[in-house]
Amino acid sequence: MIESLLTFVAYPKNMQSLEDKIKNTIVVVPDFPKPGIYYKDITPIFQDPELCKEILESMRSEFRGLKIDAVLGMESRGFLFGLPLAMALDIPFILVRKKGKLPREAHSVSYALEYGEAVIEMHKDALKPGQKVLIHDDVLATGGTAAAAAKLVAMAGAEVIGYSFISEITPLNGRKLIESENVRIYTLLNS
Repeated sequence: MIESLLTFVAYPKNMQSLEDKIKNTIVVVPDFPKPGIYYKDITPIFQDPELCKEILESMRSEFRGLKIDAVLGMESRGFLFGLPLAMALDIPFILVRKKGKLPREAHSVSYALEYGEAVIEMHKDALKPGQKVLIHDDVLATGGTAAAAAKLVAMAGAEVIGYSFISEITPLNGRKLIESENVRIYTLLNS
């Protein structure tokens, strides 16, 4: 009896909230990709299939009631849960890639990152006018990437109705760039 109690105390992961599980799994890497940046590495999450399933189910539950026509995933970590989320919702998945990575005619948007500048693209025929889109990425930091993705959606004549993120770096206030009255923002971890 005492041994089983000690085992339970030694392995409290099954008692943790989803937010705590994610927080305890993500590795913070200082000074990457440049000095002063604290990079949130989500790749250890993928070594835990049960945690991945729990994350996916949480996102699916959050958005299943909305009338979403497509999930748009940001290169590259936004693909990792974006595609399974689209599959779980039984809707198409749309790729947003860095400049020059898509083979056909694409919409392009340049934007500022917390540590530089970037250009992202989406195929011009990926979305149809009037479609309702959920944008997914791994981390919401300054909001620049998510806001740029929303511009791509608007260029296609579609509408963003939600955002999902594994983690939000709250002090960077990226939410302010993408907040609006009719848009749902869902994050699993606020840090």
